[in-house]
Amino acid sequence: MLVDCFFKPRARPDAFILACGDGNSRLSSLRWSQWNGRSAVAKGLNFVNDCKPYCAAGRFHPYPVIVRLDRPEPWKKRPHTQRFTRLSLVFPAARPDGYQRVETYALWD
Repeated sequence: MLVDCFFKPRARPDAFILACGDGNSRLSSLRWSQWNGRSAVAKGLNFVNDCKPYCAAGRFHPYPVIVRLDRPEPWKKRPHTQRFTRLSLVFPAARPDGYQRVETYALWD
């Protein structure tokens, strides 16, 4: 499972917010080619706010990404539910300023 910002477990979501606090980075149009108990892989878009001149006035730009989920562990809220604890984004082409070709995030509990 993938646990969202509202602490709801999701399987194969078509969208996912990466920046729960401000929503300035979100995934959309996700198409999952793999989803099992150990890992998951999807292609989609990462919409990232450029925050220029500041975030409230910024514009969102889409970047194609490959999303990889792994490191399943029991979810503390529901110990019988395994949830992915790591998300990696691979940018095959353009990427936001300051981003590496591969960005990896620890997912919340």
